[in-house]
Amino acid sequence: MKLILLGRDGVINQPANSCIKSPQEWIPIKGSLEAIAQLSRAGYRIVVITNQPGIGDGELDIRTLNSIHEKMHQQLNVLGGTIESILFCPHRVEDNCDCRIPRAGLLLDLQIRLNISLLNIPFVGDSIADVQAAREVNAAPILVRSGYGEDTLSHASGLDGIPVYNNLSEYTAQLLTGAQTGS
Repeated sequence: MKLILLGRDGVINQPANSCIKSPQEWIPIKGSLEAIAQLSRAGYRIVVITNQPGIGDGELDIRTLNSIHEKMHQQLNVLGGTIESILFCPHRVEDNCDCRIPRAGLLLDLQIRLNISLLNIPFVGDSIADVQAAREVNAAPILVRSGYGEDTLSHASGLDGIPVYNNLSEYTAQLLTGAQTGS
């Protein structure tokens, strides 16, 4: 199965200081939607894995989150891309849940839903938490410099051997052409 896991904020769209609270605040990173469309056309199933603590904080409700995701789906559809599923954790850090990345609850749930192992499945993220979650299920962490990725590279340890790309578009080009451009 050709499957790719993507973080949302910082990988697909510009991150916000606290959380994205409306469809108007959701702004795609240049080239990210086109990259997802390319992956879709190449036969990849795309699943988004994201923390959405704004729900637990009361800054965001589920209806608005669905509207934000509908905007993303609509813009992708125009380009010929699809996201199969979006799995999100609605909890705050202090809730200490199992589904909040860097814990692997969402990824373990995905394995059960799809009846597969995530061994070596790419998980593209912009934070050390994304890398840690990927490692928990033996997925293949990929780090992008977009979003908080540059800050992650400057301050996080334990990133040796993790492929790094400027953004999702660059990673997608490498994946689809087989060129080794990651640093």
